[in-house]
Amino acid sequence: MIYQPDPTNFRELYSGVQIKTLTYGDKSLLSELHLEKGAKIPSHQHPEEQSGYLIKGLVRFFGDEGETFLEAGSAWNIKGGVIHGVEAIMDSVIVGFYSPVREDFLPKN
Repeated sequence: MIYQPDPTNFRELYSGVQIKTLTYGDKSLLSELHLEKGAKIPSHQHPEEQSGYLIKGLVRFFGDEGETFLEAGSAWNIKGGVIHGVEAIMDSVIVGFYSPVREDFLPKN
């Protein structure tokens, strides 16, 4: 599956948090998240392993592994089942990678 830039197709995940699935296959999924300053993704866990890259902004990660602030250019990996959440300190853009595929992030047709 090839992704061509498209400013549409975002959906609200939480208040101030928009997500769009960029591409996916049988074993992985790539998404783009836009977080407005002050927006939060509450503490949660999922069985999928998650890697991410902060394209722009400043965020606070919190959960089982403590609390840390990440700036643009930072990357991370969260094992499946680990409780985590994020708060946008500034308007932020994240690219997230999940394996296996997060079924709840698949595009709705």
